[in-house]
Amino acid sequence: MTSYCIFQEPWWLDAVAGKNWRSVDVVRNDQIVARMPIVPSRRFGFRVIRQPPLTPTLGPWMQPSTASAAKRISREKVLFNELIDQLPAWDYFEANFHHGLTNWLPFYWRGFEQTTRYTYILNDLLDMEKVWCGLQESVRRNIRKARKVLSVRTDLSVERVLDLTNMTFSRQGRRLSITRDLVRRIDAACAARDARRTFFAEDAQGRVHAALYVVTDANFAYYLFGGADPDLRSSGAQNLLLWEAVQFASGKSLKFDFEGSMIEPIEGVFRGFGALQVPYLQIYAVKPLAKILVQILPRDLIRSLVPSRP
Repeated sequence: MTSYCIFQEPWWLDAVAGKNWRSVDVVRNDQIVARMPIVPSRRFGFRVIRQPPLTPTLGPWMQPSTASAAKRISREKVLFNELIDQLPAWDYFEANFHHGLTNWLPFYWRGFEQTTRYTYILNDLLDMEKVWCGLQESVRRNIRKARKVLSVRTDLSVERVLDLTNMTFSRQGRRLSITRDLVRRIDAACAARDARRTFFAEDAQGRVHAALYVVTDANFAYYLFGGADPDLRSSGAQNLLLWEAVQFASGKSLKFDFEGSMIEPIEGVFRGFGALQVPYLQIYAVKPLAKILVQILPRDLIRSLVPSRP
């Protein structure tokens, strides 16, 4: 399967969704020219299509075209409509398109809505001195401070990353929604393809201050998740590890995608690395009957069915 990124690969979808995912395809002359992986499910009687966990983007893929802009857009309209026509019945639909896909007009014409989300990307990592100079001074200062008291290691388990991620969520008063079994499946699938790296910042007493988890494909390294010990946050460990991950991507001739957050404090951290702000599309729709039922459902059920709009 040709894809924009790792998150559309069948083996990734097997890890995050098991047998619950499928792909709607458009075929021309025995070749797939467009496809859209989806994960249909039922939630409290609703038929839902939405992102599986730890999968930041999952939308249509289209065979690249060298045609003129007018012909290309006309072709996209035809192919997108064929994909939409093949979707199974749904009450709620949500998909985050890859940032390389900017045309959602065919979805708009079919009644879907859209909101813009953002990630931060470092596209050029050939000159790391230039990248270093592009960091905000506060970020460089934190990295220098952290280097004095911390060492970076990459040989601890994904379980330790998850432990620290859970600490971060607890400090923020949020509940971690991913399970250890899910993370183990992702880690095993990525390890089999040399498509992941863990980073840990450890002090001389053996305390792990922070950790992060990065996955890779042929073009990008993606920051997937991470966290820090709330009692050791002042060490600058998270900035140090993000910089180590960026250097790792540079060594593999990859770009670095921070998989940007819409949470303001987290966005500020990513922006501080001098990365380019890149918009991507979140497409969603709710059928009329589901809209009515949502009005009378308990709030906790609504949140599990329909995530709040940013």
